[in-house]
Amino acid sequence: MDKNISRTYLGIAVMLGAVWGLCEAGLGMWLRSCASMFSGAIMTGAALFFIATGWVLTQRILGVALIVIIASFFKMFDALLLSLPVQHGAVANPIFAFLMEGMALLILVYVFREKLKKKIGGQALLGGMAALLAVNLFPLVKYATGIPACVFPATGFPLSLYYAPLAVFLSSVTVPLGFWAGAKIKEFETRLETNQRLRYILSPAALIVCLFIITLIRLG
Repeated sequence: MDKNISRTYLGIAVMLGAVWGLCEAGLGMWLRSCASMFSGAIMTGAALFFIATGWVLTQRILGVALIVIIASFFKMFDALLLSLPVQHGAVANPIFAFLMEGMALLILVYVFREKLKKKIGGQALLGGMAALLAVNLFPLVKYATGIPACVFPATGFPLSLYYAPLAVFLSSVTVPLGFWAGAKIKEFETRLETNQRLRYILSPAALIVCLFIITLIRLG
């Protein structure tokens, strides 16, 4: 693994994945009770925020992959608390969505010109296109998990495609926010260079705290 990731951004990648996993559990629980039909579109926007932030911080495929892996781990941990098998539509399919969202953004990051990515308009376009690609890839989930994507009632049309405009709109906002957040975290991380001990404590502490919060939410 690149030393720049392992020493400088590994901890931040773990923290981002943990916070994403916590948000996925908390936001997902709230959306299922009031907006289950278009929850996937909202979650796509949220996912791309964390993935974009991770990209800004690491500039490496491995950095983004680690964030996706940690978020997937949190999804499986949440499933354990709910006594759900991994091969369940509420577990396996979201993990597949994480992978598609991460892949979509990475593909487009390498396609977009560097100057375009530095402008808010370019970042918004990147986010919208990443969401559009991800939601179009998601119906392939049945070939990966054996569980078909949810469809809009009486239509047979995948929900991910039905609410694609919402996902595109939200992601055109969350991805620029992710770029901004990544830049701000980088500034903060630079200040921690003089305090190595604090920097290495924050990462496992965030992981443990997020796991504890999810446990309280599910078992409280």
